Amino acid sequence: MHGLINRAIQCFVRDTYSNEVWLDVTRFAGLDFTGFEAMLTYEAEVTDLVIAAIGSILSKSREEVLEDVGTYLVSHPNVEALRRLLRFGGVDFVDFLHSLDELPDRARLAVDDLDLPGMALREHSHERFSLTCIDGPPGFGHAMMGILRAMADDYGALVYLEHSGGGAGREVIEITLIESEFAEGREFDLGARAG
Repeated sequence: MHGLINRAIQCFVRDTYSNEVWLDVTRFAGLDFTGFEAMLTYEAEVTDLVIAAIGSILSKSREEVLEDVGTYLVSHPNVEALRRLLRFGGVDFVDFLHSLDELPDRARLAVDDLDLPGMALREHSHERFSLTCIDGPPGFGHAMMGILRAMADDYGALVYLEHSGGGAGREVIEITLIESEFAEGREFDLGARAG
């Protein structure tokens, strides 16, 4: 697993709960270090141990932890760069959905050795979509649900999301757009502000 992903999980725990909780996670997971290096690669089992430790300590299921991580990646001020990358996908939530198949390539522009799972969007109607996550690590679809939920809020859209399972390296998320302009979305400017 790319260290950037593990580092994001670490930052999620530290920013959301505390550094002390993160240290508890590392002990519970049996790690002999307390921090991930973003540019290294780790065995997938290490990531699984960390997610299981977070779930045990916080009394949450693996799926809940992964969805919370996904939400964090878009909504927390400390990871604004990912939100900006995702917002370049379109002017509204539906445009954003249609841009998801390009996300792995856009991510590789930022980090050339970061391989995100493939994504395929299917539009069943103007309000109903399904997103298939292809060849991702187990649970990637739940992290993607957190990202989708946070992005819907970011655009001001009201959506209903359901993880409808998967198999053979695929996870499917059912997306129902209830209202595209439910609330005022967060402000977004194409140019980043220095500050």
